[in-house]
Amino acid sequence: MENVDARTGLSSDREQAGLRDYIRIARFDHMTKHVFIVPGVILALLLRPESAAGAATSLFWANLLIGFVSAIFVASANYVINEWLDRDFDRFHPEKSQRAAVQREMSPLIVIAEYLLFLALGLALAAQVNSTFFFAALLLAISGITYNVNPIRTKDRMYVDVLSESLNNPIRLLMGWAIVDASSLPPASLFLAFWFGGAFLMNSKRLAEYRDIVASDGVEILGRYRRSFRYYTESRLSVANMVYALSCAFFMAIFLIKYRIEYVILFPCIVALFAVYYTLALTPDSVARKPERLYSSTPVIATSAVTLAVFLLATFLSIPQLEELTSQKFIALPFAEAAE
Repeated sequence: MENVDARTGLSSDREQAGLRDYIRIARFDHMTKHVFIVPGVILALLLRPESAAGAATSLFWANLLIGFVSAIFVASANYVINEWLDRDFDRFHPEKSQRAAVQREMSPLIVIAEYLLFLALGLALAAQVNSTFFFAALLLAISGITYNVNPIRTKDRMYVDVLSESLNNPIRLLMGWAIVDASSLPPASLFLAFWFGGAFLMNSKRLAEYRDIVASDGVEILGRYRRSFRYYTESRLSVANMVYALSCAFFMAIFLIKYRIEYVILFPCIVALFAVYYTLALTPDSVARKPERLYSSTPVIATSAVTLAVFLLATFLSIPQLEELTSQKFIALPFAEAAE
């Protein structure tokens, strides 16, 4: 008969974790999420030409590599405490119940040492880039603590869970920006657009989870897995998705018009990306539940490729006619009587 720990509900007969299991909880396979550093680099090169002059130097490429490795280590530190602190709840999730922290008996001392090691490595590397990048890396580390650790543990609070988790997106944007220009910050409109865009992605993930798990295991098991799901409903998640998408579009429009008017031709592509991803969230057992594997979704990759092509076109092509969008103009009706 299987022995069960009365506090955690986990089997006390689990095998002892090995080196491979401790590496697994660092989730190095999630490093694809650091792709959000790239837009920060590219936009800083375009919008801060005085700082972009050093992009051809070996120092820039060294900082770029060090910066990516730093972000990977800090994020892995966050994943370590995430898997350890969530092990009592992940056992109720149909997929996360297979995680190493649930399936194996792990030493708290080794887990803490692993967390501190990855965090120290990440912050030490961040300090080698510049002070602004170090600040961004520190923010990433703090966000991992507030998201996972009691008494704050924002992941258990409805809506706050999405907004706090998605804050990692603009932080990664800042990391990319700082690699190019440590003397300034990205525009606030761009920062907010990335934040709400990330919120749309994270909320879509929850919507997909809600639909799939409720259909297969019922809403009660979902509430055991994550406390915030006790208050979420499909309609609340759907409305939140609309709010996040509209907020992202609003701030993105401000950025596009303010910093390069040609970028407004990107807007249909951005709308298409939202539509494609929302469709995935409504599709059973889709990749929307695992954003780190979006590269396996043909619709997402195809739409992203078109968006990138249009972005490059808008970057190097001037369209003076679009300037009229920034000034007040009224269409005169030739058959109407003039005002007296």
